[in-house]
Amino acid sequence: MLEFFFANPLLGALVAVLWAGLLLYGLSAGWWLLEALVLARGWRVADGDRPWGPDDVQVRILTVDAEPVVQATVNAVPNTIADVRVVAESELSIDGATVHVVPDDFDCAAVRKGRAVEWARQNVPCEAEYVLYLDEDTIMTGFDGLPDADIVQFTEKPIYTGSRLAYLCEVFRVGYQLEQLGFHRLRYPLYAWGGGIAVRASLEDAVTWDARTITEDTNFIWRAAAAGDLSYRLLDTRFRNQAPPSVRQLIRQRRRWISGTIADGHILPRRYRPLYYTRVVVWGLSPLVPLVALAASLAPGQLPTLEWYGPTAAGLAGILFVYMGGGLIAYRKHPLLWLPVLALTPVAVVTHAIGALWGIFQPATTFDVTEKVVPETIETLHDELEPGELETHQGTDRLLRESDEAFESSVFGD
Repeated sequence: MLEFFFANPLLGALVAVLWAGLLLYGLSAGWWLLEALVLARGWRVADGDRPWGPDDVQVRILTVDAEPVVQATVNAVPNTIADVRVVAESELSIDGATVHVVPDDFDCAAVRKGRAVEWARQNVPCEAEYVLYLDEDTIMTGFDGLPDADIVQFTEKPIYTGSRLAYLCEVFRVGYQLEQLGFHRLRYPLYAWGGGIAVRASLEDAVTWDARTITEDTNFIWRAAAAGDLSYRLLDTRFRNQAPPSVRQLIRQRRRWISGTIADGHILPRRYRPLYYTRVVVWGLSPLVPLVALAASLAPGQLPTLEWYGPTAAGLAGILFVYMGGGLIAYRKHPLLWLPVLALTPVAVVTHAIGALWGIFQPATTFDVTEKVVPETIETLHDELEPGELETHQGTDRLLRESDEAFESSVFGD
């Protein structure tokens, strides 16, 4: 074997690169399994372990100017939560909430959404223990109080908005995010979802949102962890938010996510960075694993050690189907839907990775708001919703149904 490498240095380097890439992928997959199966122990919050109730929470909904979308979000906030605020970039008329407009002359280091959150921190009065942040399209589907932690992360369940491929990618992503079950054992949770996150008000004032970033939620939680001991809990209360309405929007969203977290990676301590950057590379390059495995299997005798490369890569590529299976479980999809969705896993993986790969080689530097659809469009797409139902809590209750009937109909036919 050594004779081959000395005689063919370029081919030898190619073999070394292939195995190094597969090793990185294997480490990332192994870490996910460790989080989801081992570190996840003890993650669940008991019903009796939620001392903070509706009176201890102020809801803040962030938007630019999406009035009809925000109105549906406000309507979904439980009546038991009395303090509901909307922080917007322009004047809005919203029933059931107090609207605050960020003035044009407000200046700070934070930009776009982070700037709005920082202005609200400084100027919106809050006597509650927690501030619960929601995106403009977040539909609260259940609230049973909060455990006593600095950060309480709700989970998400994106709803179908017209693009079957974008929705499929969201099912895949939700499955991958099962690793969040192990975040309570990490000093630095690896990412945050700002569309449903409760932050202790005293922590918010101590850390502030005044940092230049395009992923303000993850940036905040990393800076909070760096400042001292951070207590974190995850609630499997799946708020409904909108899947991107098009693949174009999904790709741009993924590009922003990975660009922001790469730019903020310096916040993490050195011991976290190999894991973090490995995950970034694997996200963008994961579609290449099965392709390289196939190529290696076609000519196993041409390059030494590659006779084991194909089977090894194929085995590791199987973890992608595990992620999709996790998404199907989280969505509680009908068993008849499992086989066609699992078969589409490679399509979802490639689409999901395009934005990440774009962000690695050409990072985004500005915050782009992902396009949202109005409630009438969601009601049209989902047979379980009648026209106008999202204007009432009854419509919210219907969104609690475990299956997204519109997507299933689009797969099996009407």
